[in-house]
Amino acid sequence: MRRGSSLLVRARGWPVAAIVWSTALAGASGGAASAAAPSAVCDKPVYLTFDTGHMGVAPLVAGVLRRQRVAATFFLANERTLTGGGSLDDEWAAWWKARAAEGHAFGSHTWDHDVWRGDERGADGGPAFRLRPTAGPAAFKPRTLSAAAYCAEIERPARRFEAMTGQRMGAIFRAPGGKTSAALLQAAAACGWTHVGWSPAGFLGDELPSERYPNKALLAQALRDIRAGDVLLAHLGIHARKDPWAPAVLEPLIAGLKQRGFCFATLREHPQYAAAARTPK
Repeated sequence: MRRGSSLLVRARGWPVAAIVWSTALAGASGGAASAAAPSAVCDKPVYLTFDTGHMGVAPLVAGVLRRQRVAATFFLANERTLTGGGSLDDEWAAWWKARAAEGHAFGSHTWDHDVWRGDERGADGGPAFRLRPTAGPAAFKPRTLSAAAYCAEIERPARRFEAMTGQRMGAIFRAPGGKTSAALLQAAAACGWTHVGWSPAGFLGDELPSERYPNKALLAQALRDIRAGDVLLAHLGIHARKDPWAPAVLEPLIAGLKQRGFCFATLREHPQYAAAARTPK
């Protein structure tokens, strides 16, 4: 479970103007026509974010975002896909390029989806981190990385994203599972990365077992509990969930929040993260 211990503390002083979809709306990979989309003024912004996953629902998610004219923030790791590849391999390069052209925001999720397990002191006397990657050739094998090596793991998705899209992602990252320590956050900040968690009500539950947490219940809970300023967390496919959360919950959630007066913005408009999200990496 990715709840982690690093939950976003809700900031105050939200901007009156929130940009719902501030750039040209490009079509999906394959050539649909683009259309200009207006900005909207709203004092109840929420910030929809997606971490990578098995990518099986990624095209469906993109379709919902286009139909609803919603911009989101994506955090990228090279996770195992349903076809046995990786979410940042050549099979998905065109998909990421299309999302970049649509004006979404992007950050790192570490290359091998390294989950923090503890702090250590490295051979050089500096900080080191016990990690458990869930992707890549060392998947599920514990390893320890120095601060510099951990920074390199955050950096790798940024370089791959630039190669796929011709754009640079923002200087924001999300530690897998939201699991961090003060030392890890300090090391990441020293190499230019700002960590982004999520709000308690923003945990949308798409990685929970559908037998115990059905889509209908997750939708009702989100519509009841989400408040202005919340950072929302979902994924582009979870291997363990039998009844996929997206798009079954995603579109009614967006529509329902809009009906309640909420609007959607990327982390480039978030009062706490805007500077980092707009800083090219």
